[in-house]
Amino acid sequence: MSTLKIAIQGGPASFHDVVAQQYFAGQAIEIVPCMTFQRVCAAVKNREVDFGVMAIENALAGSILGNYSLLQDYPVSIIGEAYLPIEQNLLALPGQSLADIKLVRSHPMALLQCTNFLEENPHIQALESADTAESAREIRENNLVGVGAIASKMAAQRYELEIVEERVENYKENYTRFMIISRKPLADKSQANKASVIFTLHHRAGELAKILDVFRDVSINLSLIQSIPILSRPTEFAILLDLEWEDYTTFEEAIGLITPLIVEMKILGIYKRAKK
Repeated sequence: MSTLKIAIQGGPASFHDVVAQQYFAGQAIEIVPCMTFQRVCAAVKNREVDFGVMAIENALAGSILGNYSLLQDYPVSIIGEAYLPIEQNLLALPGQSLADIKLVRSHPMALLQCTNFLEENPHIQALESADTAESAREIRENNLVGVGAIASKMAAQRYELEIVEERVENYKENYTRFMIISRKPLADKSQANKASVIFTLHHRAGELAKILDVFRDVSINLSLIQSIPILSRPTEFAILLDLEWEDYTTFEEAIGLITPLIVEMKILGIYKRAKK
C-alpha cells in the first residue's frame, strides 16, 4: 500500500492532525505540517501532497472566509468533509496553577471560541499564534513558565503538559467543519449528495432570489448561504452556497438552470455529506 501525503494546517496533535488520522483511517499516511492555509492549498496544487485538510467553519466562531477565497483562487477541489467536536483546554508546564498563567497562546479561531474564559481571567493576556498544538510544543521546548496554550488533550499528552483548566470553550456543543481537498474533483459521484458552489451575480434587484427559487423548485436544500468579500473589488461580494440533494441529477439540472442567470461560477467541490 502506497503512503498518502496529507497536508494539514498546524503540526502534530493539532485538530487538523486528528481529522486527517480519522478521515484516512486504515490507509498509510504521512502528515505534512503547514503553518498557513494558503500553504496547504499550494502543497496540493504543486503535487507535493496527495490531499489537504483545512478548517472551514466553527459552530462558535463562524465561517473562515479567507479559506473560501483560497478554495476559489486555487485549482483544488473539495472531495470530502468531516466534523470534529472541539474541546479546548488550557495547557501549561507541570506544577502551575491558573493564577500563575500570565500569557496564553493559540490559533485565532481557538481564542475566539474561548472568549468567556479569557474575560473571566483578565490577568491572562491572549496572544495569537499559527497553531494550537504548535503553541503547546513551544512551551515545552522553550520551558516557558507562566505561559499557557489553548489546545487539545492530545497536545497535552504529546508535549507532556498539564491541563490547568479543562473545557474552556464558550459552549460545549462546539465543533469544527473541515474540508478534504485534492487536485482533482471526486471521480465517483455515485455517493455524492452535497456541493459547495460560489458565484457572482448581476447587480440587479431580485437576482439572488431567482437563484434560490431554482433550488427550491428542484428540491435542493441549502445548508449554508454565505457572502464572501471579493478582495480585488472591495465593495462587491460573491455568494457561497452549500447544496444538499437526494438525487444527483437534480443538482445537475439546477446548475444548468442557474448558469444563464449568473456572471461567473466555480463549483468548489462535489462530495458526500458528513455526519456531525
